[in-house]
Amino acid sequence: MKKYRVAIVGATGLVGQTFIEVLQERQFPIESISFFASEKSKGREISFNGKIYVVETLNEDSFNRGFDFALFSAGSDMSLKYAKIAANLGVTVIDNSSAWRMKPGVPLIVPEVNAHVLTSNDKIIANPNCSTIQAVVALKIIDDLFDINRVTYSTYQAVSGSGYQGLDDLKRGMQNEENQFYKKPIFDNCFPHIDDFLETGYTKEEQKMIEETTKILNKNIKISATCVRIPVTIGHSISVHVECNQTIDLNQLKHEYANHKDIVFYDNNTYPTPREVVNDDRVHIGRLRKDLSVDNGILLWVVANNIRKGAATNAVQIAQYLIKEEIV
Repeated sequence: MKKYRVAIVGATGLVGQTFIEVLQERQFPIESISFFASEKSKGREISFNGKIYVVETLNEDSFNRGFDFALFSAGSDMSLKYAKIAANLGVTVIDNSSAWRMKPGVPLIVPEVNAHVLTSNDKIIANPNCSTIQAVVALKIIDDLFDINRVTYSTYQAVSGSGYQGLDDLKRGMQNEENQFYKKPIFDNCFPHIDDFLETGYTKEEQKMIEETTKILNKNIKISATCVRIPVTIGHSISVHVECNQTIDLNQLKHEYANHKDIVFYDNNTYPTPREVVNDDRVHIGRLRKDLSVDNGILLWVVANNIRKGAATNAVQIAQYLIKEEIV
């Protein structure tokens, strides 16, 4: 099997560390690997497949080594600056920030949903928002069967979605210390405020879910969203209300979910919680039922690990698809 040269950008962050775990678990075919981060992480050591590597400071010459893949999770500013440099050198960049998601011509990919659109010309590939990823895995099947018209999201998002800063704020609250990152205490609390507010009254997180769902499913769907931060470490949950243009056969949908290799389906009034997804890369779906208040409406509960399937695993799966299809 051919092996590949890989760069991890943002290697010391929460998602960067999970990139490393997932690459090892999936036995990604690696010829060589390099780890990059900001100046403050320079010199840190990382263990990968039994070898110790030293973290390097990212600079404009970092990609002059013939890398095949660069997995980015270093924030939008770093991605905007360095992804193009890497791509111009022939590196396939898979970026976890929001920098490239809505750029025209940049594919926004969830492998189970739309990997088929990828070509060898795509040198910058965007990883969607963590909540969007798990939502569209569930929605794609509904849309294929019954033609979605409208979606309403209510999310319940873990603090790890904010990286180590969110996890640290939750710990502070548990120790009766003041929060330093969130605007309100997160321990024993929740708040409908993720990312900045826009003039519309929506937050950027909510707008991301709206725009990204439309782009990934490649159709105009009426979408609204309310995104809530909750005091859970790992695992985003979403209550999803869907209205379709065609009559819904609930048994047919249950069958499709139950037989999908990347979905864990909970039937008969059972349901997933964040605890079920801590060590899992699949999307968990339960509470599937008809909406009795409208025609052709259903409700469902979708849970996934936001750091794995919602970020690192999805990016690695994109790279695996490119290899499998001989696109890289």
